[in-house]
Formats: sequence, C-alpha cells, structure tokens
Amino acid sequence: MKVFDAAAVHAALPWSYLITALSQAHRSAMPVSDVMVQDDPAGSGNQFITLPGWAPGGPVAVKMVGVFPGNEKLSPPQPNVQGLVAMFDGSTGAPLLVADGAAMTARKTAGDSALGASLLAREDAEVLLVVGAGALAPHFAAAHMAARPSLKRVLVWNRTAPKAEAVAGGLRADGVDAQAVIAIDAAVEQADIITCVTMSDRTLVKGTLLKPGTHLDLVGAYMTSLRETDEAALGRGRVFVDTRRGMENTGDLGPALASGVLHADAIAGDHFDLAQGKVKGRQSSDEITIFKNVGGAHLDVFTAIALNEAA
Repeated sequence: MKVFDAAAVHAALPWSYLITALSQAHRSAMPVSDVMVQDDPAGSGNQFITLPGWAPGGPVAVKMVGVFPGNEKLSPPQPNVQGLVAMFDGSTGAPLLVADGAAMTARKTAGDSALGASLLAREDAEVLLVVGAGALAPHFAAAHMAARPSLKRVLVWNRTAPKAEAVAGGLRADGVDAQAVIAIDAAVEQADIITCVTMSDRTLVKGTLLKPGTHLDLVGAYMTSLRETDEAALGRGRVFVDTRRGMENTGDLGPALASGVLHADAIAGDHFDLAQGKVKGRQSSDEITIFKNVGGAHLDVFTAIALNEAA
C-alpha cells in the first residue's frame, strides 16, 4: 500500500497532468457515491464526515474528514478540517493507497475548476482575478494558469487586504506577475477569468461588470446561504456545472433555481457532457461562461485514481 503525505500528493499531481486525468475520467460513467455525517455524541459541535465512492468497474475511494472548528484556538493550533483519502481495489477490496486529505481536497477542487476553465475560458485570456485569499487561493491561481498558459497577470482581492497581499507575494516569489487589489469592481472589469474561493454571504462579483468573453468560476458558496455573484451574472452568462447532482443545494445556483430566476434546463452542461462531446463549450469569443464548482465524492475517486496512476 502506498502512503502519501501532503508534499507527496502535491508533487505527484502537477496541474497539467491532473487536468488531463480529470478530463479523461469524465469520459466514463459517474461513480456511485454517498455521504455520512456524524455529530460528536458529546455535543461539542464537531463532526466527522465519510464520503465513499465506487467507480463502475474500478476502485473504491473513501474520504474521511474531521471538522473541528475549535482546532485553530488550540496551542499549538491545528487545521479545522483534517482527514485522509484511502483507495481500495474494486475487484478484491485490497487497500491500494492512503493520502493526506487536505492536500487531496485542494488538488481535486482546484483541478475541477481548472478543467472547467480549460473547456470554457478563452484561449487568449490574459488576466486572472482570484477573489478570496484563503488557503486554497494559491492553488486556484496555479491551476488556472496551467489550464490557460496565456494568462500573464494575476490580481488578488480579499476583504482583508494584508491577506490578499500575502497571496500575491507568494505568487510573485514563484515568478508570477501578481498584485493585490483594493477595488473589486475595477478588478472584475479587467479580468478575463475570475475564480471565487470565499465564504461570502453577499454578492462580490457583479454581473453587470463582467466584460464580454469573461469566464466566471464559482467555488466557495457551497450552501444556499452563501453567494459570490448575482442574478445579473447568471442572466448574462451560459451556465455550466461539474455535476448536476446537488447543484440545488449550493449558493448562487440554489436560490436562483428555487426562485425560478434560473431553470434547470438552462444549465448548458456538466463536465461529463463536455468531456464526452455531448455539449459544446464556449461558442464565441464574446460569450460569458459561468462554471459552478459543485464538487462531490466522485471527484475524490477520480483524483485518487490519478494519484495511484502517477505513482
């Protein structure tokens, strides 16, 4: 059985390789998946989440994640979310690998959005705007630059400006032309690709400010009380998802679907449709494309397979 710590996961899954692997994986059937959430019986508010997935004719992957909100206050502090991904042979049940859960989640989530950009963003895109400066922000910047090598400049916005500068500084240290910005509206007007990785409960990216040809990647609003864009954007853009499964429970899309502002049949396609050639992606250089990163255990399966094959 192979064991991968965080550094080994990141080293084994370079973005270009992972994007290609995810594209190929979506040419096959959706894995069967489930989710089990257990609350601490002592009533602490902590949770343990198990997400198993089984690819038809392929392996089983299980992500096991603890969500312990008080960890950051410990001495020394620990991440609030920690876990592992394990993969088993689908024919014998034999364990094949175990890998750091946070690193696997970072790779699969950013890789998922990068696959969306590779299918939907303009090939001549030059300016990337990263909205949010959390732990995932550098991964999303790097993944999008791998998906669209034409990108020349990265803008980083965050409500807390020093955090945006820290992310931009880290990117500059890696040789990227990156800068923190204060005014998000002005940055939106400049961007060719916008990726939102926040926990915002209010609109950040205004649809009226999107210039023709923009690709908008929505990641952070994972429940209906959160939002990163507005109905104007959904009305102007052609909307895609990675999977339709569970999209009604996400921010941005969920409320729009519930209110009737957006109808399910208005979703142009998902990653399976695009990878299998059932739906055409970008149709013109002026078209605004919107991608909602819904996520799911099937992506953990695909990423574990890519890790196993890379090793």
